[in-house]
Amino acid sequence: MKKAILMALFVAVAAPISAPPVQADVIKRACLKSDRQAANRQLCRCIQEAANATLNRSDQRLASKFFADPHMAQEIRQSDSASHETFWQKYKNFGQTAEAYCSFS
Repeated sequence: MKKAILMALFVAVAAPISAPPVQADVIKRACLKSDRQAANRQLCRCIQEAANATLNRSDQRLASKFFADPHMAQEIRQSDSASHETFWQKYKNFGQTAEAYCSFS
C-alpha cells in the first residue's frame, strides 16, 4: 500500500515535468521486447514512467537500445565523450528512480 501511494505521488509530481503527452514509449516497448523473464506490462510501464520523469526523448531512444545491446551501455559509460558523460549521469538517475518506484513486492 505504501509503495502504491509513493508511486501515485511520483506520477502526480512527475506529470507536469514529463515529456509531452504524445510519446513513443520507446523504453516500455524495448522492455517488453527484451528476453528478461521479469519483463511484464506493469513493470515496463512503470519503467517508462520513470524514464519520462528523468530522461528526454533523445536520451530515452539511446537508453532503449541497451535492452537489446547491454554492451552498448558499457561502451557509453566508459566513453570519453562529454555528451556521453552527461547522458550517463541522467541514466544513473533514471535507474535509481525506476528501482525506487518500480520494485513491486
